[in-house]
Amino acid sequence: MGMRIILFLITNFSIVLVLSVSARVLGLDHWLAQQGLAGQLNGLLLMSLAFGFGGAFISLAISKWMAKRSMGVKVIEQPANRSEQWLLETVRRQAEQAGIGMPEVGIFDSPQPNAFATGMNRNRALVAVSTGLLGVMSQDEVEAVLGHEVSHVANGDMVTMGLLQGILNTFVIFLSRVVGLLVDKVIFKVQRGIGPGYFIASIIAEIILGILAAIIASWFSRRREFRADAGGARLAGREKMIAALQRLQAQSEPEELPGQLAAFGISGRVKGGLQKLLMSHPPLSERIASLKQDR
Repeated sequence: MGMRIILFLITNFSIVLVLSVSARVLGLDHWLAQQGLAGQLNGLLLMSLAFGFGGAFISLAISKWMAKRSMGVKVIEQPANRSEQWLLETVRRQAEQAGIGMPEVGIFDSPQPNAFATGMNRNRALVAVSTGLLGVMSQDEVEAVLGHEVSHVANGDMVTMGLLQGILNTFVIFLSRVVGLLVDKVIFKVQRGIGPGYFIASIIAEIILGILAAIIASWFSRRREFRADAGGARLAGREKMIAALQRLQAQSEPEELPGQLAAFGISGRVKGGLQKLLMSHPPLSERIASLKQDR
């Protein structure tokens, strides 16, 4: 259930990288460097805002399309069996309870038990479950997972994550170029235009700041996960939500969902060191404990 964020972050990073490289290749960075200190900072800030929020919202706008393509999601148009009919009816009921429009409902082929929700508009979202999840979970547990995903949509988590990522992108682009300018002027004593020190320093700074931004985004994603669990408990029942998480805990570690989808799935791998800071989901044991404490 962590696919949504991973796809989003990868797509966002790719778009921002393309925009950032394009600015260097097309000479925008060089032009800004010739505008004087005040012009440089103002221009850099405007460029950073445009690229930062542009990358985030382009990622958000194509999130459903990316999810369908990358995960091979088959959207249920006409139910082919009772299981598909039940999925549609359950999501429709939960969407009405949550006060959102009926999402598209889909199934993707994966042996791992997982699910995700994504979409720029909370009234036109996508909720998808894996064949592996349908195979190992009871109907009550699947209902809880669907409630978790519908809660992500109702809580506006994709849009909120997009706004946060836009802010983080802006700071990464702006600060990395400020570092590049300082290195160029102070260390390499470049008086006019920009030299190789700018490009090297700004690229290194962009990588380091990008990792810090990803840590912040992952921390935020973990906080939203507890909220989605609580929402799933309200829509399907607390015991069902706990049982679903315990079922996931009993399975082998689920496969990480790609890109932006990771933060909006139902589960995620437990990692250590830097990987732990980049986890899109809290450990299942913490999520179960949180639900039990709220009784």
